[in-house]
Amino acid sequence: MAVTLRQQPRTNSNIAFQRAFHVVWRPKYRRRVLGGRIETRLNELTREVIEENGACLVEMEVMPDRVHLLVEVDPQSGIHKLVKAIKGRSSRVLRQKFPSLTSKLPTLWTNSSFVATMGGAPVDVVKRHAENQKNR
Repeated sequence: MAVTLRQQPRTNSNIAFQRAFHVVWRPKYRRRVLGGRIETRLNELTREVIEENGACLVEMEVMPDRVHLLVEVDPQSGIHKLVKAIKGRSSRVLRQKFPSLTSKLPTLWTNSSFVATMGGAPVDVVKRHAENQKNR
């Protein structure tokens, strides 16, 4: 997937904005459970929630023990609400569809997540960082 941020600000009825967030979260106990069909379904669920919340997915990288997102979010909606919605729905749906997750983990996700604004960093740098995490 090509990583490109919009050149023009996005707008809603009240404001114009151009802000991308780098978000990272992990499964409980850093278990390496995100692969195969679980990864595929997680991608689908994440895209659904992002679209429903009016956000824009720029890039997504799922590794066995973490998820990286680069997403544009309306500041009035808030990145924390989007992350909470993604983690909530994906946990419920994935644990129903894949019972092995229920037996391995009390909950799918940790309560915490990392969120940073792009802060002027080139998108390629953030993308490279996410891809390099696979090799760690």
